[in-house]
Amino acid sequence: MAKLFGTDGIRGVANRQLTPEVAFKIGRIAAYILLQQSSGQRSFLVARDTRISGPMLEGALIAGLTSAGVDVYVTGIISTPAVAYLTKQLRGCGGVMISASHNAYPDNGIKFFSADGFKLSDEVEAEMEELFFQTTDPCPRPEANAIGRVHMDNTAGERYLQYVLSSVAINLEGFRIVLDCANGAAHRLAPKAFRALGAEVIAVYDSPDGININDNCGSTYPAALIAMVQQHHAHVGFTFDGDADRVLAVDGNGQLIDGDVIMMILAKSLKEKGQLKQNTLVATVMSNLGLEKAAQVHGFELLRTKVGDRYVLEQMVAGGFCLGGEQSGHVILLEHNTTGDGLLTALQVASVMAEKKQSLAQLAASFTHYPQVLLNCLVNNRDGWEENPRIQEAIAQTEAKLSGIGRLLIRASGTEPLIRVMLEGPNEDQLHIMAQEMADLIKRELA
Repeated sequence: MAKLFGTDGIRGVANRQLTPEVAFKIGRIAAYILLQQSSGQRSFLVARDTRISGPMLEGALIAGLTSAGVDVYVTGIISTPAVAYLTKQLRGCGGVMISASHNAYPDNGIKFFSADGFKLSDEVEAEMEELFFQTTDPCPRPEANAIGRVHMDNTAGERYLQYVLSSVAINLEGFRIVLDCANGAAHRLAPKAFRALGAEVIAVYDSPDGININDNCGSTYPAALIAMVQQHHAHVGFTFDGDADRVLAVDGNGQLIDGDVIMMILAKSLKEKGQLKQNTLVATVMSNLGLEKAAQVHGFELLRTKVGDRYVLEQMVAGGFCLGGEQSGHVILLEHNTTGDGLLTALQVASVMAEKKQSLAQLAASFTHYPQVLLNCLVNNRDGWEENPRIQEAIAQTEAKLSGIGRLLIRASGTEPLIRVMLEGPNEDQLHIMAQEMADLIKRELA
């Protein structure tokens, strides 16, 4: 079957792959399917980030949803985590965020949320895809007063802001904080949140014009924040991505603090308060070996999943865990929200700094990053490597060399003819040699 959904909703170049026609059709299908699954009202939340194509896709989605008999509440520009929270509060049948996250402005995307504020499961997305690609339209077309109505929700952002502020009880007076808002969804609420707590805020990349989202700024370009923190002699800086479900930090010395270090800081703090559920942090296989070592030092468990925040969340829900995330800064605090929340995470990190009266550098000092070498092997067929005896023998030999001091990870790309080889350990030069040997063997065996 043809694919519509990727690893995080639908994504593509706006008006090429992701057209208004696609948005209209998938809006009708979302209303049809999510109405059947929900016991809530016939209402749907629609939000977007700052891309120039946002209003175009927003209009098409609204038309699709209302044509299937769903009332739509339009929030305008808010973040993806705000959509997750507000969708749950709406008690309707779902919500949708129009955003391509950290991608450049020509791209856009559509992320749906179910009535409980969680992203859709693989099974629901597959059902939607099946309906999308069939030739007949099974969705209802109500008439007269059964057609959905459109309501402008002008207080949505403020309600979310008050909620995240309620998650901390701190005074940040005396803190100078730089916020890189990526010219995206966090450009208004993030500075407002930190100013409400008394901080001196220097907001940068907070003037979106439709085409400058993530443009040499934001969490995929942390050099911008590092420079600003140093220039303004700030205590800390936070940088968000376009839809603000990720955040990275920079300490007062200009050192980047990635998602792994942020998770360690939060896990340690929660454990000390007796609030780290099951004494466990959930991360992916790509999180640095340093996170494992830090977990051992600070006395909590680290549980790894496949790459992708959806797999982290699945494990958290299944195991009753409250904290998880990815090295990229996508951190899930499940006691507060159902998806990664950059603003919430930044507030929690600042809260730990204030409570402990320690700088971010001091909080991060117990984390040692291990060198990480990643090679992509282009192959004719990415299947079968797990059964190849020569590859398995090489893996066993490499793991024996790294035993106790490092680790090897090999995985196939989900979208490209690539096998990815990753090694971690204390000696970077040795890692490069071992990774190249493994990559050369994989290329020979799978050519």
